[in-house]
Amino acid sequence: MSIARHVAVVERLCGSDLPEEGVAADRDAAPGRCGPGWRAAELLGSCPDGDPGLAAEAADECEHEREALAQRLTARWGEPQRVGLQGALIRAAEAGEEIPEPWGRLCEDLTDVHLWWTGDRWLALGVSHHGLEPPHALLAVVTTEDPP
Repeated sequence: MSIARHVAVVERLCGSDLPEEGVAADRDAAPGRCGPGWRAAELLGSCPDGDPGLAAEAADECEHEREALAQRLTARWGEPQRVGLQGALIRAAEAGEEIPEPWGRLCEDLTDVHLWWTGDRWLALGVSHHGLEPPHALLAVVTTEDPP
């Protein structure tokens, strides 16, 4: 997918209504997953294959696409914050801290995100790795929930 298409998907996410409180999270909602106060889209994904060389290549492609997209989004919303999510995952596991959605799910899938404040919601852009095992994915998430 081209960067222009990624930007179009991100713009749709940022302009879309977010589900209201009390709505059950839906992992299969178009154009991606959603839940109360958030919506996500997979911009680029890889299919599981089992070949470690292909897995590393797919991870590199997702990272490259994230950086290229981040440059375009930076022109619109300024420099992103780089936010590590592993600390929140550790706090949840060790101290039982409840991490609100979508951040709880993102902490399980992403090590870090590029984060912009778009005026009324957060936009997070990250790459799901799961180690070197596929599938890898470039994800965009919009939410009104502050990051952990």
